Parts: sequence; structure tokens; C-alpha cells
Amino acid sequence: MSSILKKLVLASLMTFAMTVHAAELKVGYVQVDKILQEAPQTAESGKKLEKEFSPRSQELDRMAKQIKDLEAALDKDGLTITEADRRSKERDVQNIKTEFQRKQRELREDINLRKNEELGSLQDRINKAVQSVAKAENYDLVMYSGVAYAADKIDITDKVLKLLGKK
Repeated sequence: MSSILKKLVLASLMTFAMTVHAAELKVGYVQVDKILQEAPQTAESGKKLEKEFSPRSQELDRMAKQIKDLEAALDKDGLTITEADRRSKERDVQNIKTEFQRKQRELREDINLRKNEELGSLQDRINKAVQSVAKAENYDLVMYSGVAYAADKIDITDKVLKLLGKK
């Protein structure tokens, strides 16, 4: 009987010791979605991508207008031109449409690739900023959003945003 009592006392002491130790743990969390929306680097990245892909996007706009104009001309002149001319113009329109779709797909793929590169770079900056704040304020653990509940006092998102704004 005394053996069971000793084990219960020991288990109680261990539980108490772990509770005391856990109370000393400084925990914080970061709202990554908020950082991605509000970080100045996000807007810079968007402008950079827009500038980079603007010429190709404008070319696609011109091609779309060209297709529309050719189709309108074909509809207008379709009854007055020969069958061979009509087929030739239809083939030309189809070739331009195919080229347009290919260029559109390539642009979309290139934009997605560059967005992922920019996002990776931004995530590295965010991680470094989180680590800087955590070290400066002696946090033992910083979690990314996705927690069921966290008190506002352990949210270090604004501190990370402030640090990102300085870079």
C-alpha cells in the first residue's frame, strides 16, 4: 500500500514541477495572413511583377483586339468574298487564336512561377523578422496562426510588421 502512495506522491510532484516549468515558458504567435497582406514588401513585389509582365500582358490585349477585329471583318465580308478567301481568313483567325492561347498560358505559368519565387523570398524575410523579435523579447516559442485560441498579449504580428517596415 505504501508503494502505491509513494508513486502517487511522486506523480503529483512531477505534474506540479512540469506546471511550474510551463508557467515560465514565454509563448507568442504570429498571424502570417495579416503579415502577407500588410507587409510593405508584398506591395513592392506586386508592383515589380506588374512591371515585369506588363509588356506581355499588353501584347495579349493587342492580340485579343486583333482577333476580335478579324472576326468582325470576316462576319461583315463573309458573304461578299470567295469561299477560298473566307476559309483562308478563318484559318488565319484560328492560327492567331491558337497563338494567343499559347502565349496566354505561358504568361500565366511565368507569373505563377515568379509569384512563388517572390512569396518564398518574403517568407524568408518574415521568418527572419519573427526570429529577431523572438530573440529580442526572449520568447521561448513562437507559433504561426492556426491556433484555436490565443490571447492578444502574445500576438507579436504587429511587432514583426513594424520590423519588416524598417527593411
